[in-house]
Amino acid sequence: MREIEKEADSRGVSYAQMMENAGQGLAEIIHVLGQENGWDTVTGLVGSGNNGGDALVALTWLAGAGWRTHAYLVNRKMDDPLISRYLDAGGDVFQFSSDPNLESLGEALSETTVLVDGLLGTGINLPLKKEAALVLAGAQVILSEMDASPFVVAVDCPSGVDCDSGETADEAIPADLTVTMAAVKQGLLKLPAFEFVGSLEVVDLGLPEDLGAWSAVKTEVADWEMVSALLPERSPASHKGTFGTAFVIAGSASYTGAALLAGKAAYRVGAGLVTMAVPEPLHAALAGHVPEATWVLLPHENGFVSEQAVSKVLENFGRATAMLIGSGLGSRSVTGAFVENLIPSIKIPLVVDADGLRHVSQISDWYTKLPAWTVLTPHPGEMSVLTGLSREEIQSKREEVAERYAKEWGHVVVLKGAFTVIASPDGRRTTIPVATPALARAGTGDVLAGVIVGLRAQGLDAFDAAVAGAFIHAQAGLLAADEIGTTASVLAGDVLNAIPA
Repeated sequence: MREIEKEADSRGVSYAQMMENAGQGLAEIIHVLGQENGWDTVTGLVGSGNNGGDALVALTWLAGAGWRTHAYLVNRKMDDPLISRYLDAGGDVFQFSSDPNLESLGEALSETTVLVDGLLGTGINLPLKKEAALVLAGAQVILSEMDASPFVVAVDCPSGVDCDSGETADEAIPADLTVTMAAVKQGLLKLPAFEFVGSLEVVDLGLPEDLGAWSAVKTEVADWEMVSALLPERSPASHKGTFGTAFVIAGSASYTGAALLAGKAAYRVGAGLVTMAVPEPLHAALAGHVPEATWVLLPHENGFVSEQAVSKVLENFGRATAMLIGSGLGSRSVTGAFVENLIPSIKIPLVVDADGLRHVSQISDWYTKLPAWTVLTPHPGEMSVLTGLSREEIQSKREEVAERYAKEWGHVVVLKGAFTVIASPDGRRTTIPVATPALARAGTGDVLAGVIVGLRAQGLDAFDAAVAGAFIHAQAGLLAADEIGTTASVLAGDVLNAIPA
């Protein structure tokens, strides 16, 4: 971020102007929240750095908009022009240097509806210095004793969070909302920092779009604005053929429900038609639950797809616009032979999930035999099978691992887990800013695979379908948890029913 700001300054967007843009953007977000909730009193913890400057600009703007404002200064000199301007706007100022027992801070917080945390910025080192630690720890105590705590807005990152590593000081105050400047800092999407972030919003600093330093920022963070722009338009003149056909090869006697979850998810996300290719004995159990689907009943051995099913698939998938292989297929060798013999004949967009990944990994030079830009959806255990890396190696460098193998294999990698990473062969990389135990349940991966193939069937390219699918899936998990009231009780079917396409 420092390099981006430095280049912007050299291009005519001064550091002072960036601070003005940051502070005004922050203030406008707070003001909207205030109008929605009836809030009109704000206290800012103001440190000596740029985050403190952003907070002062925001407090000045809010004072001008009719808010009652308090600035609590920590190691910031009173001769700062930003403070003079703030005082001229009618704001109150308190200083930690003359408030060692934090009595003034307590008085300010007692009447505050919004607390702006602008004490520390992105360049901190842990453990915290004495003054910052005392103020944050004291604020924690004051807040814990209040009947109704203020809404906490962190400026760029919660004070006490290392925005590179995600490490977090004990004194850090959890935010309800973090307003980050220009881009989400990578450490905010790591644990334990993420637990202190709350919701995330990004403020535009007015930087030139063609800055060379932006090219070093490899990871985008998905949000609704990004994903909405990727989804296909749904014209009133549409018909089922407009939105493609997803061909779902899934299920076995051991994992009947996987086929149901994947197929229904493809429909829920907007596919026009879903064809379910399942072992023949599963049809009676599934057909009544997905009456919208068409069915291809596959030869089997004891309820597991057999090698003889290849010809059946090839006879029936001609109108499909995308295919999913893998959800719930099981690990039988006969199914592995089916996958190996089918793959060379698949020329349409493909998604490979779950057991399909394990079967594919047994094929020599497997990644050269899949259609270009196949979407692979491994969790860390499956990624370990595909790469030979340990789970620990994968989890310690998730973004780097996903990017490396997407390029090496020539396929889109969706590395599932907390903060799912999507990487493409051309170097693009997107992180899903969600980590929730609501998705730590059997079957949720089948729902994700169905969502992605449903989007591929509608014509989205591989990377866009993977990004949009992973984001929609994550939001469905959060929505399901909200509706049920606890993450512990969310089932994969709840996530399926919450898909907000």
